[in-house]
Amino acid sequence: MVSKTQKAHRETIVVEDAEILIHQGFPGQQYVLRVKAPEISQRAVPGQFAHIHCGAELPMRRPLSIMRIDSNAGWVEFLYKVFGAGTAILSQRTEGEIINLMGPIGQPFVLHEEHPRTLLIGGGVGIPPMVFLADNIKENHKDFKPFVIMGSEVPFPFDARPSQFVVPGMPPGVIGAMPLMEDWGIPSRLASTQGYVGSFEGYVTDLARSWLDALEAPQRKQVEVFACGPHPMLEAVAKMTYDYGLPCQVSLEEFMACAVGGCAGCVVEVQTDTGPAMKRVCVDGPVFEASTVFSP
Repeated sequence: MVSKTQKAHRETIVVEDAEILIHQGFPGQQYVLRVKAPEISQRAVPGQFAHIHCGAELPMRRPLSIMRIDSNAGWVEFLYKVFGAGTAILSQRTEGEIINLMGPIGQPFVLHEEHPRTLLIGGGVGIPPMVFLADNIKENHKDFKPFVIMGSEVPFPFDARPSQFVVPGMPPGVIGAMPLMEDWGIPSRLASTQGYVGSFEGYVTDLARSWLDALEAPQRKQVEVFACGPHPMLEAVAKMTYDYGLPCQVSLEEFMACAVGGCAGCVVEVQTDTGPAMKRVCVDGPVFEASTVFSP
């Protein structure tokens, strides 16, 4: 039986044939994929994803987080890493080819005016939702003060640039930033354990704690954290926010089959007002309050 909420969510999703405009490879088997998808570009909001048909030889789709949109030009952009058969097939698709997308899917991030100092943390393929959210803040929340931390254990899919922004709490030499964020006027820093020049040597949460410790108490109360990345990273981010008493939203990464709530193959246990419940990451998420997913 399909619930009213599930049906309402499905009615916001479109299926669209999309032409590949850009498909660029980066070290670490990472790819930036930009497609012409006018309908999805008009509907998508930060935190949502698309379910992509990778190729005729593989019927099952693969979920990819949306990284950027241009609703005027009608394109949608993704960043993905080759993990298995689906993304390996997708990586072979070339510019000019048509792929089929279903989306946008999922519950998005929600910004709160009482927390204008936003800390965005993305790890690996969890970087795209943070880019999308930063772009949304830039365009629609001019009074917000975002700071973006990105972590990766493979080379970043961009050439880091020394930041023009002085950020409190940054250790000496931690000046590497994402060029796109610099162009947008948003401070960012990079973290890795791989010794990349300009990056913080350590975990994203260690760098985030340095930043939080450098804030005055009234500033810290304005912070809300948004994160996407591997489960251990999200768990560490959640613990950090408990320690500082900060609100936090996390976007979960799970394997999916249908991605529209029908198969229940992506369920996770979430704490609710009436006790634990199993929620579908695809349509009940992927964004959840961290406190409902990770115990203090």
